Amino acid sequence: MKNNILFIQGNEACVEGALYAGLDFFAGYPITPSTEIAESLSYRLPAKQGKFIQMEDELSSMCAIVGASLTGKKVMTATSGPGFSLKQEAIGFAVMTETPCVIVNIQRGGPSTGLPTSGSQGDVMQARWGTHGEHAIIVLTASNNQDVFAMTVEAFNLSETFRTPVILLLDEIVAHTRERLIMPEPGEIIVVERLHTSVPEGTDYHPYLPREDGRLPMSDFGGVHRYNVTGLAHDMWGFPSTNPTIVYDLMRHLVDKIQGHSKEITRVKEFFVHDAECLLISYGASARTALHVVENRRERGEKLGLLELQTLWPFPADIVKRRCASVDRVLVVEMNMGQILHEVKRVIHDDKVFLANKIDGTFIAPNDILDILRIIQGKGA
Repeated sequence: MKNNILFIQGNEACVEGALYAGLDFFAGYPITPSTEIAESLSYRLPAKQGKFIQMEDELSSMCAIVGASLTGKKVMTATSGPGFSLKQEAIGFAVMTETPCVIVNIQRGGPSTGLPTSGSQGDVMQARWGTHGEHAIIVLTASNNQDVFAMTVEAFNLSETFRTPVILLLDEIVAHTRERLIMPEPGEIIVVERLHTSVPEGTDYHPYLPREDGRLPMSDFGGVHRYNVTGLAHDMWGFPSTNPTIVYDLMRHLVDKIQGHSKEITRVKEFFVHDAECLLISYGASARTALHVVENRRERGEKLGLLELQTLWPFPADIVKRRCASVDRVLVVEMNMGQILHEVKRVIHDDKVFLANKIDGTFIAPNDILDILRIIQGKGA
């Protein structure tokens, strides 16, 4: 490293972000195209007095980080499509037990084994609805190494603030793109630490009773307070309950603590949106191509803009609705069959929304976008 500038892959930028955020414990299982995260942390984390363990599979990896988090550690795991599928039950357990943890999913082509070495953005809806039952979830993404670093730190911050699992949903292209990362100085980016309870030893501690600000102070499991942890619906002490009032209050809390703070959680980047007549909406690697097209056509006098989503869930509906209101056409750019397209259409209820996509394992190119622009603009480009 020279002058705090690194030249690294997106996966390595994720590692740098996790270490900056204070990662204490990583458990994972190698799977393409996320393996570099585990490889790097296998020697970087112990060097910082953290713990690294390669588990026997993805199920045990997810369970291991939940257990470590309950003891007071900042935790992360990383995987790709098939492994992400296997983690879903334990992600649901983390939601119900309100356990902070970060899950990185480097998307590849699917379903099943699919295209292990090719990029995709097909896991957007799985990230939202992968585990069963009613729940809310935070899902972040990024399009370049600097943002991968920042969103990794943000994933830890949001996880600690809302006592919830946070999914960092990247893709193979971003993960394996090697480019510059300017490392921030310690303290330059805010890092949220674990909120511990001030209830003294021997006093009745309520592990699932929110404060007035909505945050739930934690006590390190195995420390001075004894309390119950269960995936069953439970009361404020953590003991199972089927009382309808208790169950209702718990379910509302699990959803409202995220949906009710969506304005604080959602992150977007805006390019040339102030006077755009056609707005592109994209995220991840696809946003790199979308931005190239916008900048190129701007030089030719075409009023294109880009709204890059960095928070996929909760979906930034208010921002999308506001930015789409004043444009003639909206073009969603993504590498799937239109998973965010459906969300955009749901939000703005308009027939001016179109899709430019790729689903064959190849990176979406400028011409893939321009071909659709020519059609929807009704003129040659």
